[in-house]
Amino acid sequence: MLDTPLTRLAGVKHPVVQTGMGWVAGPKLVTAVANAGGLGILASATMTLDQLADAIHEVKDRTGAPFGVNLRADATDAGDRIDLLIKEGVKVASFALAPKQELIGRLKDAGVVVIPSVGARRHAEKVAGWGADAVLVQGGEGGGHTGAVATTLLLPQVVDAVDIPVIAAGGFFDGRGLAAALAYGAAGVAMGTRFLLTSDSSVPDAVKRVYLKTGETVVTRHVDGMPHRVLRSELVDTLERSGRLGGLVRAVRNGARFKRLSGMSWRAMIADGKAMKHGKDLSWSQVLMAANTPMLLKAAMVDGRPDLGVMASGQVVGLIDDLPSCAELIGAIVERAADAIAAQQSLLIR
Repeated sequence: MLDTPLTRLAGVKHPVVQTGMGWVAGPKLVTAVANAGGLGILASATMTLDQLADAIHEVKDRTGAPFGVNLRADATDAGDRIDLLIKEGVKVASFALAPKQELIGRLKDAGVVVIPSVGARRHAEKVAGWGADAVLVQGGEGGGHTGAVATTLLLPQVVDAVDIPVIAAGGFFDGRGLAAALAYGAAGVAMGTRFLLTSDSSVPDAVKRVYLKTGETVVTRHVDGMPHRVLRSELVDTLERSGRLGGLVRAVRNGARFKRLSGMSWRAMIADGKAMKHGKDLSWSQVLMAANTPMLLKAAMVDGRPDLGVMASGQVVGLIDDLPSCAELIGAIVERAADAIAAQQSLLIR
């Protein structure tokens, strides 16, 4: 076992976090991670409030270990979702965007551990000043929405800037990475692509085979108007070649599909769009394009149609060639990290 500020804060056995990937991080995967001693995070952005309640109940029925829920801080029903987490005694609330200070305070008052995700030192300093318990920092190697600064540069900046535990994400997949992150001063690592490619992941096997076969990723703005790291595919190449008008038409069409799937009203979707626009300083064109993301991801991750959808992926995909269980994966990561730390200690001359 590796005892770190993260394991003590979250009450987990190992300093390994499974990130809240939309359409991927459901009850099955989260339960497997929790039972293996890691911190599993449910992805709620693609769930209705009722679906989130069902997912939380399912995880609680399957495990007594701590787990978390990833929330959209700018969602119109963020308050209702926070009420649900508090009511159900969820251990950790993570955020893809920095939550407002009052949301952090409300969660902390209820004993919920708050862990926002950031991509810059100044954002880490802000949420730390607002009372966040820890911060997850993702470098440019990570999948999904990502920045341009590499983890090896961003991580030490954040570790030096804040006095709360820092979780490193972007480019991690094995025990050597965990040992390196701990050496930088991190309290643990978070992984998305590596957990997506496990036998416990609900992603269709055909899609997993595409991941294992395709080692190239690309950062594109043609999925939703923001930098998004995905597997390179014919669809992504087509999106890259498509004009702005074609992208907006596709986004509106996908927005209508997501509306039907989620049961959201147009009024609620517009309100979410306004909040997203303000929170990320986006143009209305970018907000419209963001409607692409849920449906393009669902096509691959749920429907098993990689030809019709996009596949978010970190650069580590080119180094992964197997599909272990979460228990096998986490056990191997912690064991190799411990061996690496011991090996480095043997180099010391006292």
